[in-house]
Amino acid sequence: MDLGLTGKTALVLGAGGGLGGAIARTLAREGAKVAVADLDGAAADLTAADILAHGGRAAAVAWNLADLTAIGPAVAQVEEELGPVDVLVNNTGGPPPTPAGGQSTELWGVQFQSMVLSVIALTDRVLPGMRQRKWGRIITSTSSGVVAPIANLGMSNALRLSLVGWSKTLAREVGRDGITANIVLPGRIATQRITFLDEQRAKREGRPVEEVAAESQASIPVGRYGDPQEYADMVAFLASTRAAYVTGSVIRVDGGLIPSI
Repeated sequence: MDLGLTGKTALVLGAGGGLGGAIARTLAREGAKVAVADLDGAAADLTAADILAHGGRAAAVAWNLADLTAIGPAVAQVEEELGPVDVLVNNTGGPPPTPAGGQSTELWGVQFQSMVLSVIALTDRVLPGMRQRKWGRIITSTSSGVVAPIANLGMSNALRLSLVGWSKTLAREVGRDGITANIVLPGRIATQRITFLDEQRAKREGRPVEEVAAESQASIPVGRYGDPQEYADMVAFLASTRAAYVTGSVIRVDGGLIPSI
């Protein structure tokens, strides 16, 4: 299936890590020019180098999303090296595991800026060009916690949910400009983040991490953690010309984990 991404420019946040890296590599295989952005510049370099080694086109961008003043220069760098952004994949890191109550306002503020305001400000930066070209894709990765809140991830549940309301509202505003805006929810995908959460739960409960991971996987209808490639394939479809009539949606890639309809 031709996804119609050849020659498009995609900016993928968090592309030095598991989900972001898989998304960046998949979009590159589909012919997109990929800007690989990550707080860890070395990790971004590795992903970009892998794309280049396989015949794709990529540029690495070291980027601290918590610094809103970095958005303009970073996007300008992408535009200079690869062209204006056609596909934006908002994939930010998660906050530390915490209860919903008892957290400092300072911590809430820092996480809100890095997880929410950064996404909104970055999207606002690339939207005018998308509108001018009458084509664009805005894909925001959140968490299954926005549908079924996850214990001890109170800050993540709350902040990521705000992005769902923002994306749905934005979809109505930009639809006639040929731009789609969608949310993708990862369930338990085998990444460093899931390993970290399993380790933290094992530590809290005084159990072996292997036991915690096995119990977690047993609760998933398909009986395993997801592969990052399975998640990336869904993102690539939403980025494609084939998905022009899919917007304002919340797509689950969770192996059937989320219990609600």
